[in-house]
Amino acid sequence: MSREIKFSLVYRDMWQASGKYVPRVDQLTKIAPVIIDMGCFARVETNGGAFEQVNLLFGENPNKAVREWTKPFNDVGIQTHMLERGLNGLRMFPVPADVRQLFFKVKHAQGTNISRSFCGLNDTRNLELSVKYAKEAGMISQVACCITNSPIHTVDYYMAMVDKVVEFGCDEICLKDMAGIGRPAFLGELTAAIKKRHPHIKIQYHGHTGPGFSVASMLEVARAGADYLDVAMEPLSWGMVHPDVITIQAMLKNAGFTVPDINMEAYMEARSLTQSFIDDFLGYFIDPGNKVMTSLLVGCGLPGGMMGSMMADLKGMHGAINMALRSQKKREVTINELVVLLFQEVEYIWPRLGYPPLVTPFSQYVKNIALMNVMHILKGEPRWSTIDKNAWDMILGKTGNLPGELAPEIKELVKKNGFEFYTGNPQDAFPNELDKYRAEMKENGWDVGQDEEELFEFAMHERQYRDYKNGSAKKRFEAELEAEKAKAGAPIIITRPVVEVPKIDVTTVQEQYPNAKAVQAPAKGQMLWEYDVVDASKAPNIGDAVKEGDTVGYIQTIYGIEPVKAAFAGKIVATYPKQGDIIEKGEILAFVD
Repeated sequence: MSREIKFSLVYRDMWQASGKYVPRVDQLTKIAPVIIDMGCFARVETNGGAFEQVNLLFGENPNKAVREWTKPFNDVGIQTHMLERGLNGLRMFPVPADVRQLFFKVKHAQGTNISRSFCGLNDTRNLELSVKYAKEAGMISQVACCITNSPIHTVDYYMAMVDKVVEFGCDEICLKDMAGIGRPAFLGELTAAIKKRHPHIKIQYHGHTGPGFSVASMLEVARAGADYLDVAMEPLSWGMVHPDVITIQAMLKNAGFTVPDINMEAYMEARSLTQSFIDDFLGYFIDPGNKVMTSLLVGCGLPGGMMGSMMADLKGMHGAINMALRSQKKREVTINELVVLLFQEVEYIWPRLGYPPLVTPFSQYVKNIALMNVMHILKGEPRWSTIDKNAWDMILGKTGNLPGELAPEIKELVKKNGFEFYTGNPQDAFPNELDKYRAEMKENGWDVGQDEEELFEFAMHERQYRDYKNGSAKKRFEAELEAEKAKAGAPIIITRPVVEVPKIDVTTVQEQYPNAKAVQAPAKGQMLWEYDVVDASKAPNIGDAVKEGDTVGYIQTIYGIEPVKAAFAGKIVATYPKQGDIIEKGEILAFVD
């Protein structure tokens, strides 16, 4: 009898590899029965990653979303799985151990069966508690090896990692090929090695299609013994997402495997419903470039899941870069040229930063360094001029051990800045915090929720949860959606008397002030022009003089306050964000002439 291969629909990841948001809970519960009727999925990825955070950004309750979305699958025996980031839980920075422990209890109670846990550095110290807490909560513990292609990421490297997490007690291994750059033959060799040494361990392959290897990789891992394959479906398959279930099913069937049949009537209905969600509002946040595969990703190795944020960053900085080039009498660059420059810079700096696998959050850190390097180089400034706090934590070992050695130039930067390398267990640096959050909820009169799920959300996503509770998150999302509709020329339903969409006209500023230079945000967060007097804060006055290195404002980030410094002397000729506005990294805040 031929060996059986089962499919998992990664519906959550399909959306986040395409754009910024995921469907609302009413849309998810509408499509769940249709996915079930397709009859070909043993598993569905329902939550984790940025799912819960996105619901808070909508101004909606993520706990309600997870419970209602997982229930139809639980009722018919389809397993649900979530993605979690080890030490970082569901966020981009480390989480205390007591919050991590509550996380697994809550998600199991809400209907999530499998925890797919990964560490962006493949540091098993960051995964030990994930395995322990998942098993204690009654979940299947699946540990993901973050796959990349480098001289140090060998079969022996990954087998040492697998041996350790199996020793911890994990039930399954996922080969998380987040950028799709794992070479098919290598992945087959690794799969065979895992099955030979640990025959009881289930293996699930997750590969994005961006650079084009993933279909061949799926055939190789299937032949080598993989049990499950992550697949997508139209209209969000291919591009930066995953192969379509139709193609993979046909390929494996031809190769002699036993695979489930697909109810094509239900497939077409699910396809139509997914398209209706795109047409409703999600399409406004999907970059068209994310629907296209590109071999340029083979070299840089950036994951498909961050293409949306990367393109937003590039577009935000495009005007300022070209303004700097014009002032130097140099040729301007197109957005496509910027993309290539960024890919090349990532390829250049990645080995020098110790080969961190390019997966959340470390892909963002490397991309951010590369992005700022490109900007500085085009402006005639030194490489490595801007490295944010999170990236420094990665470099210094505060979030885990880098797989490779740092380049001498990076070690020299560490020495120059007076920093020290961290050698302890990363979790030890983040003491328990649940009691603090429980006390504040009691003081505020907030219910900790069923299974303490509201307490968990507050502790995991503090800032976003506060904005959800006070209603500002929903207002901000509605304004953002109206702004995107306006850009697309779509009909807008006005729900508030005034909709303000800030506009930055770089050309007009340069015409009026030919020598003006942009002051850009060093990080993403909330604008605080005058940090010491927030209630009465205002932007600098037009005409105010600033010196090079002067602090002109602050940004409240998820990790603390980042000062905004002027890189040149002159006078303020324009400012843009208002106090409290949420701004993107690289966004123009002001111009100094």
